[in-house]
Amino acid sequence: MTASTNFLDQTFSITLELDPPRGPSADKIINQAKELEDLIHGVNVADCPMAKLRMSPIAVARLLQEKTTLQAIFHLTCRDRNLLGLKAELLGAAGLGVRHLLALTGDTPDMGDHPDATGVFDVDGIGLIKLAHQLNQGFALDGNPLNEPTHFSIGTTANPASPDLSAEIEKLEKKVAAGATFVQTQPIFESKLAYDFLQQTKGLNVPILFGILPLKSATMADYLHEKVPGIEVPEAIRKRMHQEGSEAGVAIARELCSDLREFARGAHLMPLNHLATVKAILAN
Repeated sequence: MTASTNFLDQTFSITLELDPPRGPSADKIINQAKELEDLIHGVNVADCPMAKLRMSPIAVARLLQEKTTLQAIFHLTCRDRNLLGLKAELLGAAGLGVRHLLALTGDTPDMGDHPDATGVFDVDGIGLIKLAHQLNQGFALDGNPLNEPTHFSIGTTANPASPDLSAEIEKLEKKVAAGATFVQTQPIFESKLAYDFLQQTKGLNVPILFGILPLKSATMADYLHEKVPGIEVPEAIRKRMHQEGSEAGVAIARELCSDLREFARGAHLMPLNHLATVKAILAN
C-alpha cells in the first residue's frame, strides 16, 4: 500500500506516537499502525528517543508508508549527525518519499544507553528547520543548488503549559519564521489551555496538533506534575484521577479530544504503545 493523503489536509488531523524497534525488524510497529489505520492519519517515529538505540526513523517511516495507508512523520535530531550528515539524511528521506519531518534538538547521549557517544549539535532545532527549509528552496546551506528541491513539511514542537508562555511563543515564532509548517505540542490536559494558546498564536497561521497523553493512574499524574519538566497536570485532573482511578485517564483524554475537534486542527496522541487506549479515545 502507498500513503496518498497528507495528514495535514484533514479537517481534524490525528497523529500517533509509536516506538521504533530496538532491532532490525519493523513488524511490530507496522502491525500496530495497521490496527489503527482507520482511526488515525499519521504516525510519528522517534529518532533514538531518550538517546537509546532504535532503528533509523527514516527507514521505519518508509516501511510504514509502503505497508499502510498512513503518513509517517520522522523525527530528526541534531545529536548524532553533523551538518553534512543531516543534509544527507534529509536528501535520503526525500528520495524515499518520506516528507513529513519533526525537527528536534535531541536528548544528550549521557541520558541513554550509549553515554560515551559524542553529541554533535552543529545546529539546534531551529537550525535544523532552517536547513530543511533551505533544501525546500533548492539549495544547501552553503548556497550551492541541488539538482531539484525537496518538498518537506517541517514540524516543530511547542509547550502550551510553559511557565514562561511569552518566551515559549516567541521561540515558536522564530521556528515558524525559520520554515516550520506545523506544530505538535507537549501534552495538555485541559481544552481551555489549548484554546488560549491558539488565540495567542493565531497570527502564525500554521496547524497546531495538541498533545494528548492518557493518564494511567493517579501516581502517574502526580509524577508527571511533580517530576517531569514542561508538563503540568492541573489540580482538578489529579484530583479526578485519585477519585475515579485509571478509567478516568481514558475519559479525560476522550473528552479532551472531543473538545479539540470544536476549535483545533488536530490532536497528537501519546499512548505509550497501549493501542486499546487509542481505540477507546477515538471510538464513535
